[in-house]
Amino acid sequence: MFPTLFSRRAAIAASLAASLGLSAGFAHAQASTRILVGFPPGGGTDAIARILGEKLQAELGQPVVVENKPGAGGQLAGQALKAAAADGGTVFLSHDHSVSILPLTMKNPGFDPAKDFVPVAGFATFVNAVALSGGTPARDLKAWIDSVKAAGGKSTVGIPAPASTPQFAVQVIGKQYGLDLVAAPYRGSAPMMADMLGNQIPAGVGSVPDFIENHKAGKLRVVAVMGTQRQAALPDVPTFTELGIKGFEDVPYYGLFAPAGTPAAAVDKLGAAVQKVIAMPDVREKLSAMGLTVGYMSGAELGKREQTYREVWARIIKDSGYQPQ
Repeated sequence: MFPTLFSRRAAIAASLAASLGLSAGFAHAQASTRILVGFPPGGGTDAIARILGEKLQAELGQPVVVENKPGAGGQLAGQALKAAAADGGTVFLSHDHSVSILPLTMKNPGFDPAKDFVPVAGFATFVNAVALSGGTPARDLKAWIDSVKAAGGKSTVGIPAPASTPQFAVQVIGKQYGLDLVAAPYRGSAPMMADMLGNQIPAGVGSVPDFIENHKAGKLRVVAVMGTQRQAALPDVPTFTELGIKGFEDVPYYGLFAPAGTPAAAVDKLGAAVQKVIAMPDVREKLSAMGLTVGYMSGAELGKREQTYREVWARIIKDSGYQPQ
């Protein structure tokens, strides 16, 4: 019986791996790379993954596929990463919520980032923001707060995921201004944006990359950004610090994570490719236009940032009285 094309390719890959001192599994993994995204197509995280994926494909010399696994604020994608083969063929592109916040707000998210993930590389930081729907008459945060007070002090605010940074921001804003703000969780930013654009909800809290395109198009208005510094993409929008809203000074991050046990050679190769990609002028321009502050972090640096960020939010969540579900 003649060998199949697949078996011949596998034999060649194994032979090459042996000649390079690598495992056959690692060589086979290099046939393609899968980028897991924990949110639906059309949102900010998905757009970022596709921008990077296109360039990584050329840099790695192999197909790179973005695979959306929406649900539970990235929990399903995190579980998929844990279950994936540790061969360099799968990475999880995530921001702070799925990796740092979920383990604090859920009793059993199905993964432990410290044990089940390996940081590959960080590539950007960003801030969350408060945005008003196009049909909301207020032009700034104070005017909206005043309008909510005049209407009885209660309003609904969309958030892209339950038990997320945006949810705690809604709670803090409501408490500070004496409002009864109800956080309405969605399965990602895309469906939240659809309801905001359809004026089904008056306001939303999410990442700047989620809002910025429609803000620039005049379809909604970003009225406040978290952190201590105004964003280059939104120079006229005041910060939480300027508005006297405290507790959100530490800005979140974006990074890539691999399954625990992934060979160091595979992690290093992916990290080096990310570093080259985000140095490309067109990539930096696209990501910056989305409201990201682009900057490379090694796997070790990303790991330290994730740990520090989780410690900060552990205190915020505890102080809020939130009980893990």
